[in-house]
Amino acid sequence: MLTELYIRNFAIIDELRVKLHKGFNVLTGETGAGKSIILDAVTLMLGGRADTTFVRSGANEAYVEATFRLSPSLKKIVGPILEAEGLDEEHGQSVFLSRELRLNGRNICRVNGRTVNLSVLRDVAEPLIDIHGQGEHLSLLQPRSHLPLLDSYAGVQAERATLAKEITALMEIESELADLRQNERMLAQRADMLRFQIEEIEAARLEDGEEEELRAERTRLANAEQLMRAASEAVNLLTGMDDESQAAADMLGQVERSLVQLTRYDETQGPLLERLQGLIYQLSEVSSELQSYLDEVEFNPKRLDFVEERLELIGQLKRKYGEDITAVLAMCDRAKTELTRIDNSEERIAELVKTEDSYLRRCGEMALALSKKRQAAAERLAMAVVTQLTDLQMDGAKFEVQFERVTQADGLYVEHERLAFDKTGFDQAEFLISTNPGEPLKPMAKVASGGETARLMLALKTALAQVDKTPTLIFDEIDQGIGGRVGDVVGRKLWGLTAVADHQVIVVTHLPQLAGYGDVHFHVSKGQADGRTTTRIHALEGDGRIQELAAMLGTQGEHARGGAESILAVANGAKTAVKPK
Repeated sequence: MLTELYIRNFAIIDELRVKLHKGFNVLTGETGAGKSIILDAVTLMLGGRADTTFVRSGANEAYVEATFRLSPSLKKIVGPILEAEGLDEEHGQSVFLSRELRLNGRNICRVNGRTVNLSVLRDVAEPLIDIHGQGEHLSLLQPRSHLPLLDSYAGVQAERATLAKEITALMEIESELADLRQNERMLAQRADMLRFQIEEIEAARLEDGEEEELRAERTRLANAEQLMRAASEAVNLLTGMDDESQAAADMLGQVERSLVQLTRYDETQGPLLERLQGLIYQLSEVSSELQSYLDEVEFNPKRLDFVEERLELIGQLKRKYGEDITAVLAMCDRAKTELTRIDNSEERIAELVKTEDSYLRRCGEMALALSKKRQAAAERLAMAVVTQLTDLQMDGAKFEVQFERVTQADGLYVEHERLAFDKTGFDQAEFLISTNPGEPLKPMAKVASGGETARLMLALKTALAQVDKTPTLIFDEIDQGIGGRVGDVVGRKLWGLTAVADHQVIVVTHLPQLAGYGDVHFHVSKGQADGRTTTRIHALEGDGRIQELAAMLGTQGEHARGGAESILAVANGAKTAVKPK
């Protein structure tokens, strides 16, 4: 709900701050005091048209700020918007909206203190508040809101959600069909390319780890002469194949003979002899392995060329298909899968067409059942709204929910026709109204009279009270053209929106019978300060409220006071008779 409103340098308002309350808030005061100007400021803050004439004379900018407290259900609606824009930091259960209008025509919108564009401000504000009277921020005048409201009224949210799930599956099938039915030449070209890629990769006969082995082999082949020289030198030193040098094996043999003599006289040195003999054996193995390696090492230019070409081929494939052999082979597998799908597209298309037809028939049956429930609910809603309008002195007014169906060659099968559809079904619903006998029904947005619009909104809000989730409702000009008796009815209905449906209601009125139902009564007045006209607002209680109601009755003395007290007594009695939600 709207908890606080701050206005500065707006029209005749110098500076004004008002804390609003849960329940029914009433604003009264003389004509021209600034009541509607306050609502103009709220409309601007909600994203309404910015007009520099709103800037107070002598000031450079006008500023409006509002604080809203979010209920858990409303936070589920507003929270994703705030989160998407990065505006949900450290504000808990509240959201702060503001708008600054400068004389140069520039206007600055803020949400939670962060500058945003106008569309974001409107998106955040839309679910928070409705202003009824001038039609500037009126969600019920927007046809897109009518079907969801009707579905809530009919209690068919579960059926609607089930249908939406089926329609989503149908749309996925249609999307795949559209992809498969694209230009055949494009598919053929794609298939040729995939075949080339598969053949190129398979012809290479790649193996995981092959590249690393080839690189090691290339290094050996490129350095064969150095390898042979080093291995030969090591073998010569170990085995003495070179007559000019003494072999390590011969020297160790001499050491062994010496240790054998030693152990004959000192058996304690036997382990030392065994260790030496182990070294001699290991040296012999090393010599044998080096000789085998030397026999294998050869200068082989042809093999080196082959390895170089193989590595170049692998490099080319990596540049085309992946960062390593594993990625290249994975690319080949994906290409095979896609090629199989393309080669089998005709079979897949036939399968999908059959599945699509089944979905179109099943969804058509579900949408038709949902439509019938909507139409039955629409009749009940129409009767409820007409009853409310009659109470509001709009005798002869008519209300109707108009349903339209649009034929479409590939739409849902519904009885004997094919209908266009979306996730809500095939119904297009719009609320129509005729405010005077003999006038044709027409869309609510074309209702000209502000007072009629406000009363129509009150009738709709009352009929839809339990399903309309907009927390704050503001009514202006709702008492236009009605008398005291109907004013009492209007007041009771407005208060009922707060007591039964848990809305916050703010109303500007000149009718004391309506004002008597207010839970909080604010008086708006106009005064002089430093030679300038300014608007003030303060809450009325006790005797002050009785005096204001008496003044609104337009009479003087005790009779006026008694009338005011009677109005409050009637209102309090009506409130007591209704058990709050």
